[in-house]
This record gives sequence, structure tokens and C-alpha cells, in this order.
Amino acid sequence: MRNFISPGRSLAMGSGGMAATSHPLATLTAIDVLRDGGNAMDAAIAAVAVQGVVEPAMTGIGGDCFMLYSRAGGPPIALNGSGRAPAGATCAWFAERAVTEINPLSPHAVTVPGAVDAWCRLNQAHGTRGLDLLLAPAIRAAEEGYRVTPRVAFDWAGSVDKLGRDGDAAAQFLPGGRAPVAGDLVRQPALARTLAAIARGGRAAFYEGEVAEEIVGKLRGLGGLHTAADFAAQASLEVKPIHARYRDVEVYECPPNGQGLIALMMMRLHERLAGDAHGEADRIHLMAEITKAGYHARDAYLCDPDHIDVAVEHFLSDAWLDRVSAHIRMDRASAFGAWDHVAHKDTVYLTVVDRDLNAVSFINSIFHSFGSGIYAPGCGVLLHNRGSAFRTTPGHPNAIAPGKRPLHTIIPGMVMKNGRALMPFGVMGGQYQATGHAHLLAHVFEEGLDIQQANEAPRSFATAGRLQVEPTVPSAVLADLARRGHDLEIVASPIGGSQAIMIDAARGLLLGASDHRKDGMALGF
Repeated sequence: MRNFISPGRSLAMGSGGMAATSHPLATLTAIDVLRDGGNAMDAAIAAVAVQGVVEPAMTGIGGDCFMLYSRAGGPPIALNGSGRAPAGATCAWFAERAVTEINPLSPHAVTVPGAVDAWCRLNQAHGTRGLDLLLAPAIRAAEEGYRVTPRVAFDWAGSVDKLGRDGDAAAQFLPGGRAPVAGDLVRQPALARTLAAIARGGRAAFYEGEVAEEIVGKLRGLGGLHTAADFAAQASLEVKPIHARYRDVEVYECPPNGQGLIALMMMRLHERLAGDAHGEADRIHLMAEITKAGYHARDAYLCDPDHIDVAVEHFLSDAWLDRVSAHIRMDRASAFGAWDHVAHKDTVYLTVVDRDLNAVSFINSIFHSFGSGIYAPGCGVLLHNRGSAFRTTPGHPNAIAPGKRPLHTIIPGMVMKNGRALMPFGVMGGQYQATGHAHLLAHVFEEGLDIQQANEAPRSFATAGRLQVEPTVPSAVLADLARRGHDLEIVASPIGGSQAIMIDAARGLLLGASDHRKDGMALGF
């Protein structure tokens, strides 16, 4: 039980259903759907659609998504809702123009958004309510307006320069020439019309016709290679989850092109080496070292498996663990490998469990804050910039190619025990997410914290040559880490965000947790 004097949150509890999201309105939307008799998938789609309106820096229909779904607590299935590069995008095209990396603010960073196709597919396969009902709360929020919450305002304020680069984006997202502040009312009427069209016409309303035509026209006007055919061809894929044993549970992740494999690798490394960690400085140091090992492998090998095979079995083998763990020392920080330094920050994650124990782990993103900053005003779609993760180097596994999906940072997770869903969970924060998964799992299954306590624990992240730490880490711990050779950075912004639901089937109890680093909450009934 938590200390009721210290700041913190209690676990949410319920039995009829539970939802945990990063925004209060999204959580309330999910609960409303569940109380009205909808299932977990219905609630998840309704909630993520609302988040695409009220958290515009983080997510929207101009982005991608991934999902794990356990029907009635059984083995999960996975859906890859990531978009593909245009048919005209080749390394040769970029080489001819001396482009060595893809600018995250350019049209070339925009792959075809995959979220809408994924939502429609999930609705058809697993939903019990029509899109007209499920998208109604999001349409209402966009049309009538929503109040900006404090964390949303914080993120918005940091993107003024980006939004100002595109006159259309500035007109919508910088009313009066400034970012909205907490409590301001914001309307998005163009987005409301597009959501209403999707509610009536499904995926075709987004990938064909006026919406697709406007988006393609906007991108091509900026020099992009997109065509109407690229949009019409977009299709999400049901894929087989990957998984690994951790203590007495089994952890499931989506396979590449996402970085769920890296989370499993880091989790197994941590289990192997955690016996050498005897205090907070040891734990932070160990997580930093396994992050360096895991992310080096990520950026050297992870890619779209439709183009190059990713050796999942090798990276989850004891041989890989033996080789890497031998190079990790508890008394000294290792050098950083040559891994990706692109800032991957902005995403929403939500999880829903219903009374029948259908469990959804769902993540949706436009990548960087406000994505590419490119906005199509007629349809109200802000476009992500996931394609900036591509390389332009021929032969690299993650090199850009026609119809290829880039390396993705967004990863939903699902913990199983004895063949039953135990804990759908996720961590926001882009590049941090694989580390975040390993960190959360270690707190819960090695240290015995409940899921809310695990969410509230101080965070750290080894990235871009430095060890970032939140200011809640004690000074004595920081001094110890510095002595081991870590170049420390005390961050001004919180690291990541998280939601989780623990299923106690024996008691018929659902326990929910939501990270204080966001505006959201967990609610059960």
C-alpha cells in the first residue's frame, strides 16, 4: 500500500471494466463505451480517436498504430498498423539529390498514415459497435471544442517554431499567433468533418477521394513523392506476436518493424544481471548498460521484415545473452555504440479490459511533437514524420525503399501467465519505450512494486551519449553514477509516460495505473 502522506496515486479498481489512458476525456470515453455494453476493442477505438483530437501533439489520424489483443484472456494477436514509403522513394533518388538523411520536417518523412486502416480493420474483426457510434465522442470534441489540459499545453508550447513553418498548421494550432494554454477551448472543425466521413464510409473515406487527394496534393506541393495509389494501397497486417519468458511470466510484443524485440532482449539481460544490482545506483547503471547493448542491435539490424529477415530467435537466444552480458561491468560505464540519435518522443498509449477479460494494448503516434508539422487544412489532418527513421544508405537494413515500413519505436506490451492475460501495458516516449518496458517489468516482477508505484518510480535513459535522469533521483545516487563514468543530464521534461492494467482473475478484480507524467488516469467500475 502506498504512503498516503507522500504525493502519489492509488490504484484504480473495478470488476466490470477498466481503462487507462493519458488523457481524462479519453479514459472517460472508454468507460462510457464499456458501461454501455461495448467490449474492450470498442472502447479502445473510441478512446484513441478522442486522443487524436485532444492530444494533437502526440497522435491523430495522420499517424500509425500497433496493437495486441487478448480475446477473453487467451493468447494475444497483434496488428501492425504502420504505413509505408511511397513507391517512388528509393535510395538512388535521394543520392541523386545529395540527401544523406531524411529531414523530419520534410514531406519525405511522411509515410502513408496507417492508423485509420488499422482502426477500421479492428472494428470489423473484433468490435461490437459501428464506427458511427465509436467516433461520435471524437467528432463532438473536434466540432464543439475541448479544453486544453496542462501537459498538453506544455507540449504545445514547445512546438511553436515547428507549427509556424507551415501556414496552414499555424492557422489551426497557433490561434492568435500563440500556443493555447491550459484551459483554452480549441475546436478542429475540419478534423470533425473527416472523422464523420470515416464514421460513414470507413477506410475509403480516408485513403480514397477528397481526403487522400488533398493530403497527396499538399505533400507533392512540398516536393514529396506520394501518389493516390500509395494511399489506396495502405493495409494493416495481422502478425504473430513475439514473446520471451521473464521470471514466472511470458511477455508478448509486436514483432519488427517495431522495437518490441529490443524490449524482450533488454528484459532478458536484466533478469540475467539483476542479481548484481544492490541499490538504486546499481539499478540505474545496469539499465543504462543494457540500453546501450539493446539499442546498438536495434539500429544495426531492425527493419521491415518484408524486406530483410530479422533474426528474432538469435537475439532472444542464450548465446546472445552470454556474449553481451560478459561485456557489462557494474563498476564502469561503457561507451555508446553508433546508434540512432533521432529524438523519438511523442505517442499515446492506452489499455482497456472489459468484463469478459478481453484485453487491448494499443499505441498510436505521430512520432515527433506535432509530427512533421505538415497540415492539410481542408481535411484537418496533421501528418506524422515516421519516415525520418529511415536511412538513405543503400544496403542498410532500414534503408528507405518503395512500399517499405520504417523502424518503429512504438510498442504495446502484454504479460501472460499460465496462458492467460495478466497485464496489458505500454510506455510512451518513443525511443525510450524499449527501456521503459524493461524498467516497468523489473519494478513489478523483480522488485514487487504494484503497477502504480512502478509508474511513479524515477526514470533514467541512456541516450545520445548521456545518461538522462529525472530530478527526483537522489544526489547521492547521481554522485555514484558520475564516479562510474556516466555523463549525467538532469532533464527538465519528464521521461516517458505509462499505463497498465493488472488482471486478478481469481478475485474478479481489475487494477489500473496511469502515469503522473501525463494528464490521464485509470478508471474502473
